[in-house]
Amino acid sequence: MRLLLVEDDADLAEVVLIGLRQEHFAVDHAASLADAEQFLVGTEYDVVCLDLGLPDGEGLDLCRQLRSSNPDGILTRPRRILVLTARDAVTDRVAGLDAGADDYLVKPFRMAELSARIRALGRRDEQPAGPLVVGDVEVDIAGHTASRNGVVLELTSREFAVLRYLATHADQVVSTEEILEHCWDANANDFTNSVRVILSRLRKKLGEPAVIETVKSVGYRFGGSEAS
Repeated sequence: MRLLLVEDDADLAEVVLIGLRQEHFAVDHAASLADAEQFLVGTEYDVVCLDLGLPDGEGLDLCRQLRSSNPDGILTRPRRILVLTARDAVTDRVAGLDAGADDYLVKPFRMAELSARIRALGRRDEQPAGPLVVGDVEVDIAGHTASRNGVVLELTSREFAVLRYLATHADQVVSTEEILEHCWDANANDFTNSVRVILSRLRKKLGEPAVIETVKSVGYRFGGSEAS
């Protein structure tokens, strides 16, 4: 999943970024509304984790803008918005949800709860409850494990993120650009063969028969009977 963390507290942001990346999320960081708007031009985030009190304005204003029928014409709507704030009054929670937030988490919070809430938001759109099962491959989103025919696969964080994305879109053709957008952060170099390398490693670890199919000039399909 591709996330945007909008948080001006540098120390907190660093801790959250480390924690989320350890959970196999691709995360970009914005320290202000202006930075957030730059990230939101052309990138569709699965979840935006949004602080409310920012140095150049109010996070709720950005939330309302993203949930409007035409968010400034250039900003790309995220699928979900999770408010992260120290404001814990009931009226604040109501205001956040009424502004269009999908969830509201009060600081201080534990990373385990934040990660669980993000996964839950992701399931609303595309992930069924429980592990993803495609043929003889099982991907346990919550447990961060994957197996084939009951044999656990030893995957890196990036390999797991790509496998999770492919399994979530099983039997659909996804492009290299889509994989980059959802499994890498803004530091990814679009001109490298990063996706190809990770897919090659995944194919080796998944073994035979191949379950990742290359659709020439289009992208990749997970669940195909053979790869090319």
